[in-house]
Amino acid sequence: MTRLETGTDDLSARVENGVAIITMNRPERRNALSGAMLGAMASTLAACEADPAVACVVLTGAGGAFCAGGDVKGMADGTGGGSTAPAGSDIDSRIHAQRLSQRATAGKLHRMPKPTIAAIPGAAAGAGLSLALACDLRIAAEGAVMTTAFARVGFSGDYGGTYFLSQLVGTAKARELYFLSDRIDMKEALRLGLVNWVVPADQLEAKTLEIAHRLAKGPRVAYRYMKENINRAATGADVEECMDLEATHHVHAGNTEDHREAAKAFVEKREPVFKGR
Repeated sequence: MTRLETGTDDLSARVENGVAIITMNRPERRNALSGAMLGAMASTLAACEADPAVACVVLTGAGGAFCAGGDVKGMADGTGGGSTAPAGSDIDSRIHAQRLSQRATAGKLHRMPKPTIAAIPGAAAGAGLSLALACDLRIAAEGAVMTTAFARVGFSGDYGGTYFLSQLVGTAKARELYFLSDRIDMKEALRLGLVNWVVPADQLEAKTLEIAHRLAKGPRVAYRYMKENINRAATGADVEECMDLEATHHVHAGNTEDHREAAKAFVEKREPVFKGR
């Protein structure tokens, strides 16, 4: 295991067996976002994307929660609510800072050419839910809850939640979940397709690592292309464009060492051993 220096106690990170585990670490605030946490998350995700030792990224929260989103208490008492802009910045500077932060966190989880997983031990609310939805896969504890939460605090929503939720459940259901901001239990989240697996709380870490290590041992080049294909389809590319991209990626993947190993393993009736190239 290798610990990654994040520069703040608000976020911890480590790499083990090809899996980077990034933990939001403000349990006393249900891991509500801080400027330090978001800055560290951005730099850590960028490092993980570039690091060949990292094949899969897991985002989770400490102390039984995933992330409560913006720090509403901090907003109310003037101590900060998760803004990455310098104190006293004008509105345009604050908007620009948030745009950069969103692209470097939720956007990075969505776009990076490596599988990303949200392990959800408890509440995922507001921007915390957005970060979970930005990941490729979600694994939740049975007692976890989700809520967009924004309407309850007079916000319209951020960190890509409207995009990711609309892609997963359609615009009509996304409108309901944003406008009413009701809490969703994991039975309903599983039915809606917001999570991929729901497990007992004491099995969350084991299930997450099982899936993450399975991905880390898989064909990395093929995963990169699969993710790009799906993301392109989700942005509204027409069918010919999607098929053309698939053809390009499919032929490229066919030239990899991993594909040749998999074909050989198929003939030999054994499991392939992928090397990520």
